[in-house]
Amino acid sequence: MALNQDFFTSQFAWGFYLGCVFLVLSLYQYFRLKGELARFRRHLSDKLEIEADTMKKLKQEQDTLRRENESLRIKVNALNETPDRKLQRDLEIYARAERRMLLNVPGFAPAWETAKAEAHNEMGEEESGRSAPKRMFARLFGGGTANAAVGALPNREGNHSGHDSDAKVTTEN
Repeated sequence: MALNQDFFTSQFAWGFYLGCVFLVLSLYQYFRLKGELARFRRHLSDKLEIEADTMKKLKQEQDTLRRENESLRIKVNALNETPDRKLQRDLEIYARAERRMLLNVPGFAPAWETAKAEAHNEMGEEESGRSAPKRMFARLFGGGTANAAVGALPNREGNHSGHDSDAKVTTEN
């Protein structure tokens, strides 16, 4: 028995015991990391599935919005072709051009504001019935002739003229 007791307490046995402890610790770490790696793979797989579903939904929504946008663009273009809408668009263009002229051209603003105030007063008198209507752009819209112009503008010499290059003819809208 002395041989057996010496064997379990020898240097070889102590090294074997220590090796077994390290083996148990390393196996524990190996299986723990293996489980964690499996968990990360499942997490990555779930995340990729969720992102794929999200991307699919986003692409479907984008296609839907693209079709709606094209449909609305066509409708807007069709509505912009109506005569009333063309007039509104022209008025908006003129209003924007006026704003740019007021900002960019020195000396234009005071003369323009005076002319607008006078035109506003004239329109107020026409609408209240104190003067005859003098609507512009009659030839553009097919009303009246140059000789029958009610509100023909004076030419450079101050005379009223019915010529195309000298006057703008007026009519009611």
